[in-house]
Amino acid sequence: MFEKFSQKSMSATSEKFDTIIGRTTVIQGTLILRDSVRIDGKVLGNIEANAGSKITVAIGPTGEIRGDITAHRVMVAGTVAGHIHAAERVEFQKDSVVQGDVTYGSISVEHGAKLSGLIIQGQVLDQSATGAQAAIQSAQSAKHSPES
Repeated sequence: MFEKFSQKSMSATSEKFDTIIGRTTVIQGTLILRDSVRIDGKVLGNIEANAGSKITVAIGPTGEIRGDITAHRVMVAGTVAGHIHAAERVEFQKDSVVQGDVTYGSISVEHGAKLSGLIIQGQVLDQSATGAQAAIQSAQSAKHSPES
C-alpha cells in the first residue's frame, strides 16, 4: 500500500505518451502540445499545453529543457532551466535539477532532487508576471480581497 516513490520509474506510470523526443534530438522553438509527451532529448524553448487539457510532460533522465513548461502534469527526472506551471501535479525524481519557479496543484519531491526557485502552491499565476513578482501580486490580491 505504501510503495516508495523511489521504487517507481517514469516508465511505470499509467500515462500514455503519444510523442517521444529521443535522446539525440534537439528541438529549438516553442512546443504546443495536443497530446502528452516524454522528452529524453533537448528542447530549447517553451512547452505549452492548452489550459484545461489533461496533458502530461515527462522529462526523462537524459532530458533537458531550457524554457518554461505549462501543462496539467509535469514529471521531471532530468534538467529544467525555466519556470514550471503544473495545474494538477508536479513530480521531481531524485536526480532532477530545476532552476526556475514552480507553480503546482500538488507536488512530490524525491530525496536528492535539486530545486532552485520559488515553490508556489495554487492555481497557475498570470503568465505576464513571473517569479517573485507573481508571488507578490498573488499575496497582494489575497490581502485586498473582501474575504480577508
